[in-house]
Amino acid sequence: MITAVLPTYNRAPLAFTSGQGSWLTTEDGTRYLDLGAGIAVNALGHANPELVTALTEQAGKLWHVSNLYRIPEQERLAEALVEATFADTVFFTNSGTEAAELAIKMARKYHYDRGAPERTQIIAFEGSFHGRSTGAIAAAGAEKMVKGFGPLMPGFTHLKWADHDALRAAITDQTCAIIIEPIQGEGGIRVVPDQCLKGLRDLCDSTGTLLIFDEVQCGMGRTGRLFAHEWAGVTPDIMMVAKGIGGGFPLGAVLATENAASGMGAGTHGSTYGGNPLACAVGSKVVEIITAPGFLDSVAAKGARFRQGLEGLVAAHPKVFEGVRGEGLMLGLKCLATNTDIVKAGYGAHVLTVPAADNVIRLLPALTITDDDLTEAVKRLDAAATEVGRTL
Repeated sequence: MITAVLPTYNRAPLAFTSGQGSWLTTEDGTRYLDLGAGIAVNALGHANPELVTALTEQAGKLWHVSNLYRIPEQERLAEALVEATFADTVFFTNSGTEAAELAIKMARKYHYDRGAPERTQIIAFEGSFHGRSTGAIAAAGAEKMVKGFGPLMPGFTHLKWADHDALRAAITDQTCAIIIEPIQGEGGIRVVPDQCLKGLRDLCDSTGTLLIFDEVQCGMGRTGRLFAHEWAGVTPDIMMVAKGIGGGFPLGAVLATENAASGMGAGTHGSTYGGNPLACAVGSKVVEIITAPGFLDSVAAKGARFRQGLEGLVAAHPKVFEGVRGEGLMLGLKCLATNTDIVKAGYGAHVLTVPAADNVIRLLPALTITDDDLTEAVKRLDAAATEVGRTL
């Protein structure tokens, strides 16, 4: 018999009733160190008091009015993002999936309005993840996401990750855009080298192709910069954002240059909930905190410290782990043992991690995690690795 909740997840046998900072607590009072942060969502930790205040103050005033009217909270958040990034304009969504849909539409409309309606083809990469809508799974193209769902949205070319020659050959007079994650999350914490991002920017400029960065998982301070592409010194034309921008409240966005967004006039796109006062009040506080002086430096320092501890963990368990990858507090342990076995062993050690492709476990703690909690994280991961190592 089917369950009341559609059974599309293989859920862990854990249920949490409260959280504080980097810790979650079950009904019986057991505490777990959370190194997943809701898959990079709870960027400022659980029950962050500043976010709680922003949420409750706005909740007492106004939740929702729809985009039929001006929304001052939305305008403030958009202005903050424009000031802090490459973008000239922002559209707010409820999720990264919705951001992917708009990014696709925006890129195709750009070329249509310039008299090139044939330029609809979007180049994407193996191992990518852009959401679960039919458009987003068509962009990723992985069999596990598309099998059984019938005809997919056409217009996507899928290339092997880091195959530069194939990329150059794939661009034609029908190419509309290239979409890429500067760091693949679901794909296994695979970092696109700075020189490759620079090469992509040059290639797009020379061919009139738009460059779309998906920073849904790697953005909002996770790497020690506000957005991961900043390390390479390049900018996209369009960027997808979600997860950490709401600090746990559903919120996403598409950021774009004026040029890339020029085709999106009144009536070309919309959202009932996207950018409502409640979401944007929380998002504004998140952006304020993350862009405050010293915050991103602290993330980079914590990432370096955590990575050092993880390198020691790899050395101590050579049959369990192969290496560490990633940037800042978006780190991955490449496993020799089965990654899901290590995740499950973590439950016994009361530490939470997230599996990914390429036999990797993701470590995506709150950006506010303390040094003491990072030390405790390595200890608990060591206990989980020791447990798995006994079976090898």
